[in-house]
Amino acid sequence: MNKTIRRASVFCLLMVLALLVRATWVQAYEARALADDEHNRRNVIAQYAQPLGDIIVAGSPVTGSKETRSVDDLRYKRSYTQGELYAAVTGYSSQAYGATQLEGIYSDVLDGTDDRLKNPADLLTGEQTSPGDVVTTIDPGVQKAAFEALGDDRGAAVAIDPETGRILGMVSSPSYDPSDISGTSDGDAWQKLLDDKDKPLVNRALRQPLPPGSTFKLVVASAALENGLYSSVDEATDSPDPYTLPHTTTVLSNENPSAPCENATLRTALQYSCNNVFAKVAADLGQDKLKAMADAFGFDTEKLDVPVRASQSVYPSGMDDAQTALTGIGQFEVTATPLQMAMVSSALANGGELASPHMVSKVTDSDGSTLQEYSDGDTERVVKASTAEQLRSAMVTVVEEGTGSNARIDGAEVGGKTGTAQNGVDNSNTPYAWFTSYAKDDSTGKQVAVAVVVEDSGAARSEVSGNGLAAPIAQKMMKAALTS
Repeated sequence: MNKTIRRASVFCLLMVLALLVRATWVQAYEARALADDEHNRRNVIAQYAQPLGDIIVAGSPVTGSKETRSVDDLRYKRSYTQGELYAAVTGYSSQAYGATQLEGIYSDVLDGTDDRLKNPADLLTGEQTSPGDVVTTIDPGVQKAAFEALGDDRGAAVAIDPETGRILGMVSSPSYDPSDISGTSDGDAWQKLLDDKDKPLVNRALRQPLPPGSTFKLVVASAALENGLYSSVDEATDSPDPYTLPHTTTVLSNENPSAPCENATLRTALQYSCNNVFAKVAADLGQDKLKAMADAFGFDTEKLDVPVRASQSVYPSGMDDAQTALTGIGQFEVTATPLQMAMVSSALANGGELASPHMVSKVTDSDGSTLQEYSDGDTERVVKASTAEQLRSAMVTVVEEGTGSNARIDGAEVGGKTGTAQNGVDNSNTPYAWFTSYAKDDSTGKQVAVAVVVEDSGAARSEVSGNGLAAPIAQKMMKAALTS
């Protein structure tokens, strides 16, 4: 054979072998990666080729699927029952913009591609199976009460069953209807949501940490009792009024100048929300003890999944004494989500034990068989039962005789703590109004813990208070939970 031809033949053979090796590698090792690639259009086509499974609230679906008529949309697109009401729970599933929250976390179950839904034959053939459902812990009465009470206010609310950790309600306002962005041709609606200065796509209940203001005083009071700084909520504290921040000339004032805050007990200090008392307690305890207490309640947890991941609530480190004192009133760099502040009240209501918060009870296949179950009552002790009992008593005083009067419910034990947190440089913006609370029905023993934040209600600055804006919302949620 001609030497040139022989070389050319060998080269061609090597090229063919290289192609065969490459093809084998792609099919054997890279097939899954290519199949799962977010840019693989076939995945989206397959996902919406059949109706999706549903997200369930109290036995009824709050989601659905409808066959599309638009040539631009895929065969089925997601629909929502009362979409605005449940958007903070479901998230959205969009043919163009992906999926978020429960829709995103359980997308494989809801579109039928989860391997747990397949029998052995399906696994071999790769056939798509009937989708499963996601069953939530949400109480529709509590959800509706929160949504209607928040109304046009910008803010969020969370309700938890203290004993089980079940999230009974979660609302973020302003909301949006996920149906408006579920297709492929909803670009205008999507851009409108992105451009909205109130950021309706942000789940404020989980993803918007803000200064908690005086609601954080419950954490500080817990630390004071747990560390033996004071033996009782009724023991007088060493708290001058006015109080000058350590090593500074800055005088910390109280909202109510006539309140009996000088050397007040922790009960009285919670009742009147005395800044001097809790700033002094924080300075006396020091940041390490306060951080340990805050972290026990859930602050600084990087992976708080309910199962949607919540943003980290923060108790800062590396502070001087004056900054530590300011954290005692929930300012400086302390931040918390409404979920976090609901967890504080929940732990105190549950005898000092924090039940792991969750808003999904189980995931099922199309026949209703359980694929995954989330247990109730998985608890960790935060404070002693005696500490929790004392603080519940003081919280009841806040509602019955102090700054939380708008949370009262006839026939129920209600305890709470108001908060008004500074917003902006030198408090130049409208303050945030907070309320965290618990309620227990005297006859049935039913309990609920709630946290509400109102970022902006349109009210005059002088009218912004936790009792005026947030407590009435919490009261409606607690009442709905106790009567459901």
